[in-house]
Amino acid sequence: MAKLMEAPPKFLPPEWHLAKQAQSRGAEAQRSRSERLVDESQRLVEEVERATQRSQSDVHKRLEQRLQEVKFWKKQLDHKLDQIAQETEALLAFRTRLEKALDGSRGPLLISQECLLHRERRVGIDLVHDEVEQELVKEVDVFQGVVALLERTLEQANEQIRLNRSAKYNLEQDLKDKFTALTIDDYCSSLTNNTPDIRYAQNMVKVEEDSVSPEEWVDFSNTNVEKADKQRNNSLALRALIDSVLSQAAGDTRHQKERVDAAFRARVKETKEAKSQLENHLDKVMEEIGSQEKNMERLKKAIGDKEGPAKVAQTRLEARSHRPRVELCRDRAQERLLREAQEISHNVQRLKETLAQAAAELKGLNRRQLALEEEIQVKANSLYIDEVLCMQMRESVAINHY
Repeated sequence: MAKLMEAPPKFLPPEWHLAKQAQSRGAEAQRSRSERLVDESQRLVEEVERATQRSQSDVHKRLEQRLQEVKFWKKQLDHKLDQIAQETEALLAFRTRLEKALDGSRGPLLISQECLLHRERRVGIDLVHDEVEQELVKEVDVFQGVVALLERTLEQANEQIRLNRSAKYNLEQDLKDKFTALTIDDYCSSLTNNTPDIRYAQNMVKVEEDSVSPEEWVDFSNTNVEKADKQRNNSLALRALIDSVLSQAAGDTRHQKERVDAAFRARVKETKEAKSQLENHLDKVMEEIGSQEKNMERLKKAIGDKEGPAKVAQTRLEARSHRPRVELCRDRAQERLLREAQEISHNVQRLKETLAQAAAELKGLNRRQLALEEEIQVKANSLYIDEVLCMQMRESVAINHY
């Protein structure tokens, strides 16, 4: 028979009366609070309406004043923007003159630097700080001294152009922001309570964290104007300096191209001799590999040739083990058969040991072959870098002097 479910607990009559009284008291209190709130709400509506009308009138007046202030500063910024833009264009023309003067002296320096970079691709033992590298490093130092003055002047010009553009950018951004502000404030000034597109905006009734005071606003634009004036004056002075530097651009320096080229020729000759020696060793090793391979073939054949005699001896021993009773005698024939089988086994073992030694020697020769081939490739790589990449590049480019 299925077990009956337990009945839920029941409340007592006093508990029921207490619950009813609590509901009644709560309803009366809630109704009383609601009546008071209705009276207070009516007074608040009338007060807010008066305050709203006063605020809207004052805001419209302040917006009109703000429009005039922004227009004034926009005119000032426009004038400074024209000045800094014209000066930047003039400085750009002077920078072009500097770059053309510098191009003629950079060729030798670039060649030396590229040679050093190419020679970093040497591998193995050939990646050595040899005389060629030492002379190339000296050559780079000499070339850098030749171009130092023009490079410093060009850096000054680039930095001044950057500062001019920065000042110009600040003016442009300020103007852009003021144009946007004018558009926005003009739109705000035209709005009324009956304008069709007015709407609620979320989280707008607050003071923006990045907002500034009116004094800070004036200082910001005034600072942009002062920076533009300062950079324009600096740019004028730098153009006079560039004119002076370009007028002095001349050179009496000689570099050590011949010393570097001589070191290259000596190094190439030395590397070719080393490569030739390695190739001779490789030829001899290859010849010895062939000889050792033939030796191993002979040893393998000799081992194979002993299979027949070994089988004959063991077959004879096995057959004679079936002799009956007293005929199973250790006679001279039996003793000689035993010695024969042992001799054959011993000799085969000797041949196998010799074959193992020959195989090990062949592995050593193969390793030596690979090592020689790798070293020959190292030398070939070095010759390609020095003779083809570096020397031909140096011969094909004329080095200018100031």
